[in-house]
Amino acid sequence: MATRRAGVLLVLLSVPVLLSSQWNLEPAIDDRIQRGIDHIYNLEFYDADNLFDEVIQLSPDHPAGYFFRAMTQWWRILAEYDNETQDDRFYEMLEVVIEMCDERLEADPDDITALFFKGGSLGFRGRLRANRGNWFGAARDGLAALPIVQQAYKLDPENYDVLLGIGIYNFYASVIPDEYPIVKPFMIFFPSGDRQKGILQLRLASERARYAKTEAKYFLMQSHFQYEKQHMISLDLARELNKRYPRNPVFLRYVGRCQIALGVLDEAFRIFSEVLRRYTERQVGFDRYDAREAYYYVGKHFFTLGKIEESFQNFLRCDELSRTIDKDGASGFMSMANLYIGMIHDLRNERDHALGQYRKVLRMKEYENTYRDARRYVEKPYRGPGQ
Repeated sequence: MATRRAGVLLVLLSVPVLLSSQWNLEPAIDDRIQRGIDHIYNLEFYDADNLFDEVIQLSPDHPAGYFFRAMTQWWRILAEYDNETQDDRFYEMLEVVIEMCDERLEADPDDITALFFKGGSLGFRGRLRANRGNWFGAARDGLAALPIVQQAYKLDPENYDVLLGIGIYNFYASVIPDEYPIVKPFMIFFPSGDRQKGILQLRLASERARYAKTEAKYFLMQSHFQYEKQHMISLDLARELNKRYPRNPVFLRYVGRCQIALGVLDEAFRIFSEVLRRYTERQVGFDRYDAREAYYYVGKHFFTLGKIEESFQNFLRCDELSRTIDKDGASGFMSMANLYIGMIHDLRNERDHALGQYRKVLRMKEYENTYRDARRYVEKPYRGPGQ
């Protein structure tokens, strides 16, 4: 049950960085960028902004500080995904970077610094447009970014930071047309990808890039979990990222997801209980999407232990949050939670309520075996495991 943060990346060219030797930045500036990036991933936005403001003050004619300050805004958006009031500010910040890069490219079309940051800015703008359902705008940004990134890679094929963008493109251009039919019409304008080559390039970037290591590991974690189904590899990456950035809900939830997939249920229960604690305490970044997922898995864990009342309360909360989130029809979380609620009603001998739940599930979009199970329990009440 992927959330919006692991969703479609129609624009596959989010190239965030390049080697410092090509930036000609002083060590003091480089150090601020490194520390600022760590603050971004740990959702410490105030600290990140301060460092990137210092970078801008020290090097006002270089796009680096402006770009990374926009990346802070990007994670602010991810931390409050439903709050679209942050979007315009993000677009404005990226436009500043694009204009700076265009001025440099007018003087030197092979200015690698300008190519990197313009490609990255177009890529992230397209990612947000894709996340907001603006497929035409996202495709347009992708078409604009692709030759820029290719030119940068041609100029410096040994740059492991830019290799991130090439790897992202190769992998997702290969898998997205099959996984997300809605974007197929747009992909005819793009060259084909190479799935295995993309994985290799992402791995190299995660090991050797100077600034893009975390982003490369992030994409590898998602790719191995969602598409490659290599959950142990994904778990190792998630644990590493969670250890380094303990305040980031994305990495914490992936630890739990991978453990669910691997059958390590007690540890997954601990992780998702921690997600709920942080959501309840309103820690930055832990929103209703995180809580909805956590309520589901905590409820499922209690159900397998036979703790029906605890399970029931968590599934109810999952359903309640789903009703505020699912604008385009029931998600898998809503469908599965309602199925379990029906099963619990059967265990309570509340047959009318159970039937109401099963029929509700049959009116929702099918997820995994929800229709099969709902029909089975309409015909015969659920009485426990092994039925």
